[in-house]
Amino acid sequence: MDWAEIFSGLFTIQNLIFINIGMFIGIIFGAVPGMNGNLAITVFLPFTFQINSVSALLMLTSIYFGSMFGGSITAILIKTPGTGAATATLLDGAPLAEKGQPHRALDAALVASTFGGLVSAFALLLFAPQLGALAMRFGSPEYFILALFGLSVIASVSGKSKLKGLIAAGIGVLLGTVGIDSVSGVPRFTFGNMMLYNGLKMMACMLGFFATFRMIQRVKRGAAGKTGKTAEDLKKAAEGDKFTLTDFKNCFGTMATGSTLGAVIGAIPGTGGAIASYLTYNMAKNNPKPGEEFGKGAVRGITAPESANNGATAASLIPMLTLGIPGSAVAATLMGAFQMHGLASGPKLFEEHTIAVYTILVGCVLAQLIMFLQGKYLMPLFVKITRIPFRLLTACLLVVCFSGGYAIANRSFDVKVMVIMGIVAYFLNLLDLPTVPMVLGLILGPTAEFYLRNALSIGNGNWMIFFQRPICIAFMILLVLLLVMLSRGEKKQKQRKAEVSSPS
Repeated sequence: MDWAEIFSGLFTIQNLIFINIGMFIGIIFGAVPGMNGNLAITVFLPFTFQINSVSALLMLTSIYFGSMFGGSITAILIKTPGTGAATATLLDGAPLAEKGQPHRALDAALVASTFGGLVSAFALLLFAPQLGALAMRFGSPEYFILALFGLSVIASVSGKSKLKGLIAAGIGVLLGTVGIDSVSGVPRFTFGNMMLYNGLKMMACMLGFFATFRMIQRVKRGAAGKTGKTAEDLKKAAEGDKFTLTDFKNCFGTMATGSTLGAVIGAIPGTGGAIASYLTYNMAKNNPKPGEEFGKGAVRGITAPESANNGATAASLIPMLTLGIPGSAVAATLMGAFQMHGLASGPKLFEEHTIAVYTILVGCVLAQLIMFLQGKYLMPLFVKITRIPFRLLTACLLVVCFSGGYAIANRSFDVKVMVIMGIVAYFLNLLDLPTVPMVLGLILGPTAEFYLRNALSIGNGNWMIFFQRPICIAFMILLVLLLVMLSRGEKKQKQRKAEVSSPS
């Protein structure tokens, strides 16, 4: 393999321009609620047919990487994650921004995103064939145990009451069952409405749970005369509003763990950054450092999920490139893009298009560095979002959210779903039912159900199929260890609270 030809083919003016354009588009689409990287790739794919394949695919993959980081911007600044994988970032990112440290929160997200993206890109470049072969060994039993592994973190994002967290997660799982059953073909909870046969769109529900819900809250605040932080408030509370070298050292181990976990999970078809981000957040939360309070603006609470969800980005392309199996929805869209540009995904891809493929893989590493530079350059503009008056911001976000809700499938029904889910989330919030477990249940519930039924079909209804496969057993052991860690983490937190509250 001629590496000189690969690098000379990558570092051209045209390629650098298109990587930058793709990264900019991705960050914008990731940051706008209702839009995402998949939508951006779909919209801009037709415009790439007039340029060469390598430049086009570098631009499209850059859109993907940029959108993952972009989702954290609005999660931190306005409590509305632009992507599903950024919901865990909201838990500590938004509180830190509210303390008057939006720069520090955004810088932490950017550094962690770049760190995770680089690990993921190098994993794609160096270990694609090997990790792709490992992913091929996963069947329905393994996918079910992995989904349970993801659902187990509900306890760590349930707030004060684990019971209410489980109730919220159950509501999310129930919403995920709406539509035609993929195994039996029987309609469930459709009530004769043809629009519900394809189920509730994930993005419409998330827009309702986060965006519409927040808009309702802001309208209520406005009516009460509360407008939120002003620019002067931010200036007064801006002391320490900087991601320092000390922060980086404290977060390095967490970012390394999250990036590695994200890369491994991302390489498994059907999973994604959401599972990795919650798992890494949970691990960091159960091993707090002195003086660290998760849920109240802990920096590691930002770097943990961001390193993990970005660690899954490039890695999700591994099974798509090597086996022709997309590891995520975005990877499926990119697989179509590769085929349209004459690079059919599969085992022969690396043999027939060696130079072009490795140019793109090295370009994925370069894209992460460009993301960091763009993030640093545009960060002051992103921070200014917090200084927009609430009334104006609410009006603008409502327009964007309604446009995004309609853009999901070009139908008004999804806008109605978005509004209804926002109202439901508002009333559930009055009952202290957390939103994040509901989203987690909506994401992982249908996945767990589908693979459970497939696995039992393979095993003729015998549950022992899960105890006869080495990978399943390994994940079950990890699941038990995770639950033990959760239990110990709760005991430590109770002990700390007791020590703080007891008189000296």
